[in-house]
Amino acid sequence: MKDLWIEKYRPKVLDEVVGHTDIVERLKAYVGNNNMPHLMFAGPAGTGKTTCAIALARQMFKDDWGNNFQELNASDQRGIDVVRKTIKDFARTSPLGGNQFKIIFLDEADALTSDAQAALRRTMEKYSGTCRFILSCNYSSKIIDPIQSRCAVFRFRPLLPADVTTYIMRIAKAEDIEITEDGIEALLYVSGGDLRKATNVFQVSSALGSKVDSDIVYKTSSTGRPQDIIKMMELAISGKFTESREQLDKLLIEYGLSGEDIIRQMHKNVFELDISEYGKVQFIDKMGEIEFRIIEGSNSRIQIESLLAHFSLIGKQFQK
Repeated sequence: MKDLWIEKYRPKVLDEVVGHTDIVERLKAYVGNNNMPHLMFAGPAGTGKTTCAIALARQMFKDDWGNNFQELNASDQRGIDVVRKTIKDFARTSPLGGNQFKIIFLDEADALTSDAQAALRRTMEKYSGTCRFILSCNYSSKIIDPIQSRCAVFRFRPLLPADVTTYIMRIAKAEDIEITEDGIEALLYVSGGDLRKATNVFQVSSALGSKVDSDIVYKTSSTGRPQDIIKMMELAISGKFTESREQLDKLLIEYGLSGEDIIRQMHKNVFELDISEYGKVQFIDKMGEIEFRIIEGSNSRIQIESLLAHFSLIGKQFQK
């Protein structure tokens, strides 16, 4: 692959960002005022936090944005030294190009240790005249309260299917690639609102041919078809344990799925089963127990077969 599409088609300005209309409007207001507070972007991976930070810096600093914007990943250097040296050295120098301040974008800030966060709190306070911070995190609860109170918090949600579709079709048009309707549905299922994942899976799928359909998407993403997952559970619920076990073998061997992958997909599709609400509650409760056992090191095949056996034993009483 000559270029990674996630970088090649990353929005350069805020108007190109898909979804998060309310957030984009607030960030554009900061650009219009040429001023901003410290910011915190919280939300799942692949929802546009880094993209919005870079687009904000590009629009605010224009040609000087590269000199006035520094991106750091806190998961790489999560100790107090990175705050005392790298961050502090950049924060205390004057901005270039006649700008009022510089921006430090600290990705995965929730990975910082408690001592590092305490040092960061003081740095944010001391150098606010020359530097603004944008903290990006998956879990804002892991950021200490003194830092949160100094920031305007923006919460990013998983992107809606319409927004993901818009972005994918934009790339498909630019790259002259045909993607079928079921191919888009497969990308939406695989990504779960993660635009970065959808883009990367689309790029890998397009390398196998000029036409991207659901078969290619599921194979390249190592994801089982929803129909196969549902079929496996339905066979177990109807008491056909041996046939459901054969379906499990197909998922493990042909698709190469791990036990955790299968459990997650079962959880995602259990609501499609034609059983009572109480039955779904019972099955989800059991899935949680099985997933815990797998994570703790139990054999995934044995544990999932145990789950299917449980479905077979009690499933019929929950059928409508």
